[in-house]
Amino acid sequence: MIFTAYGHPNITSTHPKTLEFTKDSELSLKGDCIIGVRADYNLKELEPILKKAKLKMTIKIGDSTLIVMGKVNPDFSSDGEIVLRRTEFLSERTLATKTDKAALDLLNLVDKLRNPSQKIIVEIEGI
Repeated sequence: MIFTAYGHPNITSTHPKTLEFTKDSELSLKGDCIIGVRADYNLKELEPILKKAKLKMTIKIGDSTLIVMGKVNPDFSSDGEIVLRRTEFLSERTLATKTDKAALDLLNLVDKLRNPSQKIIVEIEGI
């Protein structure tokens, strides 16, 4: 399953435990885990992934690629945000827990992520 998101001037990418994509087009500076806005994912397309134990998320930002691995939350049901967490905290917005990356791991890409025209390509695979 592949979706796109975009950068935003308020992206800080400083959260050490979570990483988030939102369908919202606006972002405050408090959203320090958000690395992409205007996400166009389709909840129905995620359903096969929710049946798997783990997931692999490949995030492409320009010529940079980041791979995130995590444990799938089968109860994910958010049609507004996708959240990945290093912790085991579960909510309907949590797509994966026990991830090996968080927003802070993209800090070196924050200049690109602050550009509203920066396209972010995200591929999610159930494994």
